[in-house]
Amino acid sequence: MEKRVQDYTQEILDTIRSNSSPAVMGSRLEDYHENDLADVLPLLTVPERCKLYRILDTDMLSDIFEYAESDNVAEYLEEMDVKKAASILSKMETDALAEVLQKLDKTKKRLLIDLLDPDVRHDIEMIASFDEDEIGSRMTTNCIIIREDLNVKQAMSCLIDQAAKNDNISTIFVVNAQQKFYGAIDLKNLIIARRDETLEDLTVTSYPYVYAEEPIDECIEELKDYSEDSIPVLDNDNRLLGVITSSSIIDLVDDEMGEDYAMFAGLTAEEDLKEPLKDSMKKRLPWLIILLGLGMLVSSVVGIFEQVVTTLPIIMTFQSLILDMAGNVGTQSLAVTIRVLMDESLTGKQKLQLVFKEMRIGFCNGLLLGVLSFAVIGLFIFLFKGKTMMFAFSVSACIGIALLLAMLISSAVGTCIPLFFKKIHIDPAVASGPLITTVNDLVAVITFYGLSWLFLIEMLHLAG
Repeated sequence: MEKRVQDYTQEILDTIRSNSSPAVMGSRLEDYHENDLADVLPLLTVPERCKLYRILDTDMLSDIFEYAESDNVAEYLEEMDVKKAASILSKMETDALAEVLQKLDKTKKRLLIDLLDPDVRHDIEMIASFDEDEIGSRMTTNCIIIREDLNVKQAMSCLIDQAAKNDNISTIFVVNAQQKFYGAIDLKNLIIARRDETLEDLTVTSYPYVYAEEPIDECIEELKDYSEDSIPVLDNDNRLLGVITSSSIIDLVDDEMGEDYAMFAGLTAEEDLKEPLKDSMKKRLPWLIILLGLGMLVSSVVGIFEQVVTTLPIIMTFQSLILDMAGNVGTQSLAVTIRVLMDESLTGKQKLQLVFKEMRIGFCNGLLLGVLSFAVIGLFIFLFKGKTMMFAFSVSACIGIALLLAMLISSAVGTCIPLFFKKIHIDPAVASGPLITTVNDLVAVITFYGLSWLFLIEMLHLAG
């Protein structure tokens, strides 16, 4: 039986909309996960949410807001007293807090930042100092940091002191006297160690780390390779600034996939349902204008072969077959290539092997489908179009060969274009599906009509 996630939405709504006392209602709501409560907030009216703000304490509200969309959180903050809003923000994870602050207008943002706890304000200003495409902009300072010259007893005491403000305690990060990253200790190993033992034997000095100024898209694959709860983020002097948590890594991967999917579909950025018409048009028009120009080029090439169409109008029937198959093969090769290019360690030889592999696949599939097209289309023209067998199978042979060549060339185009973009340091996802399809349309048109002119008209002198 398929396992289903329990939906508590209606239960939570009924609880909030009941006439229960604040104490009873608060006690009942504490039984639900913060993510379930966050999902319910958009379904409530403003007065109902305001009632919730008064009933729940700031710790619980901060946990709920961490699961809510940052755009929604910015709206909720406008509904409450500014001091309470600042109190809630001060208890949120710094990475989530930084994201919410970006959604506020400058005046409100400045006011709330001034009301934050001094330590939180310092952390937020540090995170805000990084560009949004740098990994430092997505880190949190919610982590346990201890010195490497402590013994186990001293380390446990330091852990207890910091655990009051930081709940990411499964991994303890170790620094030296200059605050430079030294390594990491698993909480379990610290707990079971002898009290007077030094941290030297417990510390993993080969623990993975990233630098705060590294571009997100360059180190995302490195982060995905590790199953750690937190990965330390260092400055250029190797000092520990904060950590990237596993949940942030998931969000980063999701964002990166969303951006790639948008560009793969021919958009300059992602869209959402609430986005204004003007903004959506801005994201789509650049690619559509480029594709319009390429489409005109394809049409002009068809015009060059006007004599072929006039002499052998029957071949127009099968134009879409060649174009569609070329576009499909190119898009498949593009998808495979973009996936392979996520591996930053790919060598030139491996890239060349990828091109030849895709071309071999295109050739083999083209050969199989070309032979099938030769037989089926030949019989179709002979039986249903009233043409001679010589004419029918000559045309179908031309179509089969054109299909083979178009699929072979399209597989090469679908592989080489993203490789070229990668070489000139442009995201290969920019080589979107629509672009590849249009380029392959051009390839297919030249291949199909060129062969028809050379093989059917110039060599066999067919007409009609």
